[in-house]
Amino acid sequence: MTLPQALAFDVFGTVVDWRTGIARQSAGFLAEVGLGARDPAAFADAWRAQYLAAMAGMRASGRAFVPLDVLHREMLETALRDWGIDPAACKETLLAEWTRAWHRLDPWPDAVEGLTRLKVRFPIVTLSNGNVALLMNMARRAGLPWDAILGAEVSGVYKPDPRAYLATAELLQMEPGALCLVAAHHSDLAAARASGLLAAHVARPHEYGGAPAPDAHHRQAWDWSATSLTDLADQLGC
Repeated sequence: MTLPQALAFDVFGTVVDWRTGIARQSAGFLAEVGLGARDPAAFADAWRAQYLAAMAGMRASGRAFVPLDVLHREMLETALRDWGIDPAACKETLLAEWTRAWHRLDPWPDAVEGLTRLKVRFPIVTLSNGNVALLMNMARRAGLPWDAILGAEVSGVYKPDPRAYLATAELLQMEPGALCLVAAHHSDLAAARASGLLAAHVARPHEYGGAPAPDAHHRQAWDWSATSLTDLADQLGC
């Protein structure tokens, strides 16, 4: 394979462990709303499960673009209703801080070392549905060494819309085929490849707590397949 000129990274699930972080932080919040006996990991799954539906809803409804923080808050309120809690009865400060849990996620154990090694040879940027403030706060807390933090505001659309991938390549002043998306999600990689990007898969078998990934049916023979970001660095000669 011809090496890419830059690497663009999905973040949630690929670089950071959203499930463990959201479960850990949700435990205290659940206790505050009277659900302390419930499984916080199950709540994390319930919250995240709405994500794909929210993305599809944005596209289908023609709703004007809003940052992911707004959607995370809406998804939180829906998850609470599903668990029998009226969010209108909750303190606004609690809901706002709970929503910001997505700003405070921990990296996978290999992430910082892998990114640091890859950065020696390639520019590394985010290609995430997260908004810039969210990704910036996450990076500062977790020590993620991005060359540039590009949120969904760059294109004004959410992946897997082709414009999300193409806008990133355009902003970096390169052809789509010179940019490689690095992601743990086959559906994301499939959309990137259909938009002309290279594709590198990083396996994250514990993203869903060991449960099968919901997009496994999108699996293809990717340009690179790695077991970690440090393994990808090995494969790319970093």
